[in-house]
Amino acid sequence: MEFNNHDELVAASKNAAKKWRLVPAPQRGEVVRQFGNELRIQKAALAKVITAESKKIVTEAEGEVQEAIDMCDFATGLSRQLYGLTMPSERPDHRLQELWQPIGVVGCITAFNFPMAVFAWNFCLASVCGNSIIWKPSPHSNGCADALKNAWDKVAGEHKDLVLVLKGGNEEAVALCKDSNIPLISATGSTQMGKELAPIVSARLGRTLLELGGNNAAIICPTADLDLTVKGVTFSACGTTGQRCTTLRRAFVHEDIYEEFMQKLHAYYATLKIGDPSDKSSQLGPLISKSSYEDMQKVLESLGDKDVKVHGGQRLDVGDPQEFYVMPAIVEVLKVEDEMLNETFAPILYVKKFTELNNAIQMQNNVKQGLSSSIFTNDMRESELFLSSEGSDCGIANVNIGTSGAEIGGAFGGEKDTGGGRESGSDAWKTYMRRVTATVNYGKELPLAQGVEFDES
Repeated sequence: MEFNNHDELVAASKNAAKKWRLVPAPQRGEVVRQFGNELRIQKAALAKVITAESKKIVTEAEGEVQEAIDMCDFATGLSRQLYGLTMPSERPDHRLQELWQPIGVVGCITAFNFPMAVFAWNFCLASVCGNSIIWKPSPHSNGCADALKNAWDKVAGEHKDLVLVLKGGNEEAVALCKDSNIPLISATGSTQMGKELAPIVSARLGRTLLELGGNNAAIICPTADLDLTVKGVTFSACGTTGQRCTTLRRAFVHEDIYEEFMQKLHAYYATLKIGDPSDKSSQLGPLISKSSYEDMQKVLESLGDKDVKVHGGQRLDVGDPQEFYVMPAIVEVLKVEDEMLNETFAPILYVKKFTELNNAIQMQNNVKQGLSSSIFTNDMRESELFLSSEGSDCGIANVNIGTSGAEIGGAFGGEKDTGGGRESGSDAWKTYMRRVTATVNYGKELPLAQGVEFDES
């Protein structure tokens, strides 16, 4: 269905939400289950659309579709588990409980690098909770949005308008944020984008779910299994050509193992297969755009006059000459450089020695972002310190795996400039609902709480 303007589209989504919330939650889950089955049927075709638009290698594109399928399965089970608490009342013959009700229309703004998975995180949970969604994809991935919308329409029956796609750029995103008919805006993108959109939503006292930038670090301790560590570091730093919010940007390596680790890391980087992302042998495709390449080069050039060693980072003559393939960069630093404190959405890994674990944790945490982190160690004391309140300040803290590759069962998101939002698993579903505290008096008297007396003879 075509809409003439923003108001018509929002009205249609609002009407769809009103009808959908009357459907029992397990029945909503059944429709989402059918959606997941349709995604299974179309998995290979959908992955090709991701590769064509977002330039992700085949296995990552297929993994992203699988993530959407997994979210459908998760949400189907969740549709029978939208639990509220029952609390003991201090008053006789009273019941005190909380109820969870649909919030209405959810505005969902997604980025190019996960053009289907992040939509699925939001839609699968929002829909089984009884909401509709207006999806504004990245202009780089409109085809991905069309493909998922078509898959939804095949199973949705009368509820096709539960998913409406709003194409465009900043102007359309701002319009969603301004609209008081949209109680929740879920936005994934840069920290700058979040800082621009959040005040617009808060000005009307709307809710935001923000998944913004990351400047993620790994700490590599003397007891680490170096072969495992090098694989984990390389995938985290180079996967999706360094264009993940969870990409590893900084590695702090203990001085006792630094030389051995670096030797292994350089050797592993040298084996990377960089080329056409549709070729199943490729491990890295190109950067998303010329501007991304230029941003990467500006940062590497700014390091040129400093006491650092820069390995890689150059443009490669592989694949389509119109694309921007690069050799991932490794930057060895002697101190924390200013460039390390900001996220560059490209495969640049800064590596620095450390002596004491507490100092490494401090350096890890000393950035504005707080999304993902990891430690490689076989010392239980070190791993437990890292996971304690004195350790990582990120929303994701991993032991002996890299910073990327989050599973759907856990809530995904981070702190500080990452935005504080949580999507996917655990109790992230509550974001898409409104809480109602209900008290039921089933007695014949009207006792007041806290012993208050009123109109007593």
